[in-house]
Amino acid sequence: MSRRSAKRNSWVGSGKPWIWLNAGAIAACMIMVGGLLGLIAVRGLAHFWPADVAELSYREGGVTIRVIGEMRSAEQVALLRLVEAGVAGLPSDVETVERLLLRVGNRDTYGGDFRNVLRPFIVAEAWPAELVAIERREWGNQYGYLRAVHEQGRVVAEGQAAWDEFQRRVARANEIHDEIRRTQRVEMGGVNHRIERLRLRERQLELAGELSEAARAELAAERVQAEVEFGALRTKLAQLTTEVERDSYLIEIQDGTVLEKRLSQVVAAIRPNQLSAFGKLGVYATNLWSFLSDEPREANTEGGILPAIFGTVMMVLIMSILVTPFGVIAAVYLREYAKQNLLTRAVRVAVNNLAGVPSIVFGVFGLGFFVYILGAGIDEAFFPEALPAPVFGTPGLLWASLTLALLTLPVVIVATEEGLSRIPRSVREGSYALGATKAETLWRIVLPMASPAMMTGLILAVARAAGEVAPLMLVGVVKLAPTLPVDVNPPFVHLERKFMHLGFHIYDVGFQSPNVEAARPLVYATAFVLVLVIVLLNLTAVRIRNQLREKYKSLE
Repeated sequence: MSRRSAKRNSWVGSGKPWIWLNAGAIAACMIMVGGLLGLIAVRGLAHFWPADVAELSYREGGVTIRVIGEMRSAEQVALLRLVEAGVAGLPSDVETVERLLLRVGNRDTYGGDFRNVLRPFIVAEAWPAELVAIERREWGNQYGYLRAVHEQGRVVAEGQAAWDEFQRRVARANEIHDEIRRTQRVEMGGVNHRIERLRLRERQLELAGELSEAARAELAAERVQAEVEFGALRTKLAQLTTEVERDSYLIEIQDGTVLEKRLSQVVAAIRPNQLSAFGKLGVYATNLWSFLSDEPREANTEGGILPAIFGTVMMVLIMSILVTPFGVIAAVYLREYAKQNLLTRAVRVAVNNLAGVPSIVFGVFGLGFFVYILGAGIDEAFFPEALPAPVFGTPGLLWASLTLALLTLPVVIVATEEGLSRIPRSVREGSYALGATKAETLWRIVLPMASPAMMTGLILAVARAAGEVAPLMLVGVVKLAPTLPVDVNPPFVHLERKFMHLGFHIYDVGFQSPNVEAARPLVYATAFVLVLVIVLLNLTAVRIRNQLREKYKSLE
């Protein structure tokens, strides 16, 4: 054997090639993950940047028309494909033609938000500073020239002065909208809650045979007082509605039509072609904050995702509280108390196999057992006055959390049992020698030392549960639930309510939306937020685990 061959064999035998191979595989995985997250972030977060609005002179069918809108994307289309589609008048000396996707808005007028234009048919292109982009509560964006502002049909500003007056009245309308929402959800919602509690209390007394005339009169008096308060709030709501509907505005859209629209439908308005880079950055920050803090609108294709963020985080926290004690208790029993025989090995095999069961099976189990059996039993035992309307006998936040706790239970059991097995036997024996009982040894010595492993199991459980969608569709998640499961009405935390979830929101916006082009960037943005939520939850758990590991390192 030559010296070079011996050197090569020595290098291979040292294991260094496998080290480099593993390092290369990890680097490739990190690059792919980073690239995927970068793609999601760019395509999602770029949606909130205020794009300039173009005014095009466009030749269509031999007639030149005006088209106003944001240029969202561009692509090269084969000339042959357009000719086969019946498009005439294209240059014959090229192979591809640029096709632009414009967001023209005004869906209530034109029936759609987007239209395609071909670059060869654009006669002229301009970016007028007076063009206005208006975000509305209904029918999507609106683009055009602001002509005047009206108050109860009377002109209060027009021409150049209309813009400043329009902005002031938009701010006023938004303040009234906030007051209307507070009146409806907090004040009227609280009175409605009291009236419903009175009805349930009366039914409860009736079922118990304790509904005397005095009790009936007392309940009637409280109900009358609540109805008087509700009537006053309804009058207040009518006044606020009248105030918010007072103003309107005139806008000239791309076909030259001047429309009069209610100013109460405006969320925000900008002149993007006049904004500087810093001005656009401020609008971008406002749009991004609105996305994170507002409720969804327009079949989830507009507005924000706050209910979905709140529902996801709350579900994961409740799931973590439920799964940790059960997983730890099961692992302690299997490792510390159960005899290591055939039955124990069979239980471990069953636990490991549970980790491979499809998640939708857990959803069916949760619907059948938690909702239809356990929930219905709770209603019959504790809420008979509400029947036949279910309280806990319907999908909700609690049952979704329990279903995911069951789904992730094997992960916590296995991780905790592995942590218990790594604790030296000498630690236990030393504790016994000092007079501690087995229970005291477990509680004061073994479990604290195994707590980093428990946190590892919880981290894995959170990572899986936060992204699950299939089982949640059966046990509590809905398309739209703007009312959060936490409010000011007793018992303040309503675990029986349905909720929104980021994963299901992505599915709904991506596959059930009637406006595909408007929904596509929101899918990327929501996916990026979901990844951030999972990362933040995991980083919190990792920090706790590291602190526990440092605290009990001296005992190992």
